[in-house]
Amino acid sequence: MIQVAINGYGTIGKRVADAVSAQPDMEVLGVAKTRPNFEAETAVEKGYPLYAAIEDRLDQFDEAGIEVAGTVDELVEAADIVVDACPSGIGADNKAMYEEYDTPALFQGGEDADVGEVSFNARANYDEAGDADYVRVVSCNTTGLSRLVAPLEEAYGIEKVRATLVRRGGDPGQTGRGPINDILPNPVTLPSHHGPDVNTIFPDLNIDTLGMKVPATLMHTHSINVELESRPDAAEVRELLESQSRTFVVPDHMDIDGAGKLKEYAMDRGRPRADIWENCIWGASITMEDNDLYLFQAIHQESDVVPENVDAIRAVLGTKSAEESVETTNDAMGMGL
Repeated sequence: MIQVAINGYGTIGKRVADAVSAQPDMEVLGVAKTRPNFEAETAVEKGYPLYAAIEDRLDQFDEAGIEVAGTVDELVEAADIVVDACPSGIGADNKAMYEEYDTPALFQGGEDADVGEVSFNARANYDEAGDADYVRVVSCNTTGLSRLVAPLEEAYGIEKVRATLVRRGGDPGQTGRGPINDILPNPVTLPSHHGPDVNTIFPDLNIDTLGMKVPATLMHTHSINVELESRPDAAEVRELLESQSRTFVVPDHMDIDGAGKLKEYAMDRGRPRADIWENCIWGASITMEDNDLYLFQAIHQESDVVPENVDAIRAVLGTKSAEESVETTNDAMGMGL
């Protein structure tokens, strides 16, 4: 069994922990938190050994009555691999600790690309992580764009991608985030960082991205135009996207007209935390005009990178092929809407 340490048990870390614990070839060796809070209590209740990310705060856990198994250094030293799910920028600071104990590590998309040797997406470049000790799993938006680009590039070739990303102001638990009542070009300069980030996966892809931030917490929404090298009809493109294991092409008859109903559907399907691991592409939006493909897709920012982290563990350790890993991850998590 692969012994996985998870440093950071917040929005992403707690989801990765649950996904890892569901895998037949992995187990959660432990999770690390900087302070005692409701997530720390939940980790202990779930049976995940809890470690203090900051040694000087061990007494805070004691005062809160939360049992701690040790310090994060002990966890890292004992692990086969670490998933660093700390807030943006902290992962880069933690890298020296992982190097000290010679423990491979995964970082999240909020870190700069140079924190790892490879930026990772399971659908696009799984095999590239095989020779790397430090891998960055790209952000939620880059994950969503990469899952879309990969099959289109393979099937039809791509001349150019143009994407406008309408981004949530914050996650539901991020009480300090905004905007509260505004719509912001974010950034107002072009391009947004998402296009260059996609180029860390597809170096030769011609892509322009714009970003907007709106007062919502549910999901991101992408308005996509892809200029293809060939001219498939819309039905052919729809069939291609329906064949992908991590894209959900929303059928017209479901009457799902926005992110709110997507989240409601996820809850009705019994998804943990109403998570949506797949790209959600509105089938009715898939349109071809000459070589130009147009569509809308929604990306659940809290969860779409979770299966990618699981696959990246196997990719780095070389335990399964891309096809085997994706199938194992999907089956264990219950992927497929």
